[in-house]
Amino acid sequence: MSTPPTRPLDVTVPAVRGLRLQARGVDQEVPGAGRVLGEVSLDLAPGRLTVIAGSSGAGKTVLLQTLAGLSTPSAGEVLHDGAPPGPPGPEFGFVPQEDIIHRELPLRRTLLYAAGLRMPSGTPRERLAATVDGVLDTLGLTDRAGTPVRALSGGERKRASIAVELLTRPRVLFLDEPASGLDPVTGAGLLRTLRTLAENGTTVVLTTHVLADLLRGDQVVFLSSGGQVAYAGEPAALCGAFGVTTVEEVYEAVADGVRVTPPAPAHHPAPDPGPRSPGPPRVGALRQWALLTRRGTALLVHNRLSVAVLAGSPVMIVAMFAVLFRAGAFDPASPDPATTAMIMFWIAFGAFFFGLTYGLLQICTELPVLRREWLAGLRIGPYVASKLTTTLPVLALADALLLAVLRMLDRLPAAGWGTYGSLFATSVLASAAALALGLLASAAVSEPTQATLMLPLLCFPQVLFSGAFVPVPRMTVAGEVVSWAMTNRWAFEALGSGVGLEALWRTGVSPAGPPLLESYGDSFGHPASRGWLILAGFALLFLAWTWVILVRTCREGAVRSRAGR
Repeated sequence: MSTPPTRPLDVTVPAVRGLRLQARGVDQEVPGAGRVLGEVSLDLAPGRLTVIAGSSGAGKTVLLQTLAGLSTPSAGEVLHDGAPPGPPGPEFGFVPQEDIIHRELPLRRTLLYAAGLRMPSGTPRERLAATVDGVLDTLGLTDRAGTPVRALSGGERKRASIAVELLTRPRVLFLDEPASGLDPVTGAGLLRTLRTLAENGTTVVLTTHVLADLLRGDQVVFLSSGGQVAYAGEPAALCGAFGVTTVEEVYEAVADGVRVTPPAPAHHPAPDPGPRSPGPPRVGALRQWALLTRRGTALLVHNRLSVAVLAGSPVMIVAMFAVLFRAGAFDPASPDPATTAMIMFWIAFGAFFFGLTYGLLQICTELPVLRREWLAGLRIGPYVASKLTTTLPVLALADALLLAVLRMLDRLPAAGWGTYGSLFATSVLASAAALALGLLASAAVSEPTQATLMLPLLCFPQVLFSGAFVPVPRMTVAGEVVSWAMTNRWAFEALGSGVGLEALWRTGVSPAGPPLLESYGDSFGHPASRGWLILAGFALLFLAWTWVILVRTCREGAVRSRAGR
């Protein structure tokens, strides 16, 4: 059970000028659900707390998104201070049901990263810290500043999500069922916090299923099952308007088709708001990339499972090499061609597997955070680039350790820096291409379980069509075409070229050398640099594709709603 705040939230909140919201004859259709809202007309005054209620499927979340300007009405219009909604900016706050902050870091540090991304470019660190501390105090979270977000109670995490939105002192704050899952005491405390914000000028609009919340606002908008306004007015008059004595009976009356037709909002022209202010300059792409890289590194370090995987994977791979392969396979006097080929393949596949597994869960686990930060001005390019710069150095270190230990165990030849520089470059580029593929898959799914299911689907073709077990010249035409799309093929061939497999097999006395060399054709006859260029090209292609998917995902709806809610 969530714990209530340790003290009343009666601190002073800086006053702001609230935003006036108007809906005029709004209809809204949702693909697959049809018409969800019908002829909704509302006038929400600045600095008031409005509660949107109704049964499941009445369209509460859809109305909230439409009022926020995140969804364009199918008919009618929504106005913010008398003008159509513009792009979300610092004056806009939106808290979906999902957490919009990462859970691994301490709360204050999490908010500092959020402030760096949201507050105007060039804001001094001292001001960022002061803003974060002020928001923590406003929401009664100062005592929890050093606590990891995952250790906060449900009510505290909800207030932490609100804290992110208050960093820029928004004029309007939208919340989708903020009290969902909270116990009555914690939920009441959260509504008191929102009341304090409204009293200090912020226009607050929220949806709720909690009956008590209907009486805690300045205005109630009750929707019927058809997405029409059954009541809009003061909470104290709600029950009387329907001729009942309890809020529960209001739900029953609305379900029976009773509507208290509210007077139509006055449609007199709103004052001309004048040209929109361009707002403060948003954080530049380079600074966003640097902030995201630092945050990503911190998240990686604070995630115990990730640290265990990073440390344990190379150890496991090295142990497998030691058990599978005998030492001395690269001895020029008596090489073992089949073993040398398999060692090169498993090095290539190890680099691929590291990169793919680290990339698969990088994006799908934080989509709600990404969508909200995109609305606040985050660019997708720096976001994708930060994933590469956060993880690739770790993969490069794992690749270097793998090569070094294999050489110490005599599973690789005694060669100079040129050979090992080539092997290292190939391994890192193979890891980069696999990481980019993992990011692409992570961006294409919506849940971590879906990403996990994709792991074998992406790995098996890389094994079968790499050219290691069935050499490319021995494949069917279709198989050879498929092999061109496998990054593991190019890593395997570049590793074989870099270590000099062709020359080793020609000079060795092993009778298996010439036939095996003939079966592989010219797979190892090209310079390793050819494989490097192809691997780098794949990495760039996958990253660009990831960017396209994420831009489309954010534009189609930064906050997803279940149709008809």
